[in-house]
Amino acid sequence: MLPMLKRNRENMPSFIDEFFGKDWMDSVFSDQPGISTPAVNVKETNEDYQIEVAAPGLDKKDFKVDLDNNVLTISSEKEHKDEKKEEGKYMRREFSYSSFSRSFSLPDAVDAENIKAKHRDGILLVVIPKREEARRKAPKQIAIS
Repeated sequence: MLPMLKRNRENMPSFIDEFFGKDWMDSVFSDQPGISTPAVNVKETNEDYQIEVAAPGLDKKDFKVDLDNNVLTISSEKEHKDEKKEEGKYMRREFSYSSFSRSFSLPDAVDAENIKAKHRDGILLVVIPKREEARRKAPKQIAIS
């Protein structure tokens, strides 16, 4: 949601929220190009953290993954143009622009040098390995003497 709209929504009379529901502004803008943020799944295993970003229609070239001071940022910008010309004049010209950015604070226990990302079937998967010392060890059996 646009920050400006969120602030204004908080100042609106309560009957609007009661009539439409608390998330009415979110639903108004959720289908608008350039405003929506893709769904994200975060999973932790013993070996790593995995972030899945569901972004159908985006190619791997549309994504950017950055790490700065243990903050992982996944972003995308995509521009689409649809132009129809007839004898050098525009008969119709449509374009759209969409972007998003999501940031995640990573724990100190990650192996930042070996983060990997891959894109397949509309899903961007970022795998963030844990350092060896952060991995859970199997329980050790202690002999009783």
